[in-house]
Amino acid sequence: MKHLPNILSSFRIVGAVALLQNNVSSIPFWVFYIVCGISDIADGWLARKLKCVSKTGALLDSVADICFVACCAWKLLPILELPQWLWLWAGVIVVIKVVNQISALVMYRRCYFPHTLANKATGFLLFIAVPMTFCTVIPIVIVAAIATFAAICEGISYEQI
Repeated sequence: MKHLPNILSSFRIVGAVALLQNNVSSIPFWVFYIVCGISDIADGWLARKLKCVSKTGALLDSVADICFVACCAWKLLPILELPQWLWLWAGVIVVIKVVNQISALVMYRRCYFPHTLANKATGFLLFIAVPMTFCTVIPIVIVAAIATFAAICEGISYEQI
């Protein structure tokens, strides 16, 4: 039972890869999308509930999150009609996160994936906002604002390493 959160995180990696095998307009794509999103919520909650939180589990969760976001981006970004300024904003967020990782590697000789409330909110809201982005960019703009805040906070929180 104590391995269940890590199993869910591992399944999210497999589910993310399955997204790549399906057409965005297909039911299987959206089933995998929903299951992966729910597993992202469930794994951390279960880890805390079952008192089996670990550094390995946190790292696996972060890797699964990156896989899920990357696979979704690969499939969805080419078909979403986003304004250029939003692409630039997303690029700024990515640059901040990359700089944060490089800083952690240089200063502490390790990667750092903080599971802050802002990062959790970003992940949850991104999961909800992506389907709505086919109709309007407003939800993704809200997520971008929170993601920017979360990325900046990551750089500040290195003192906790």
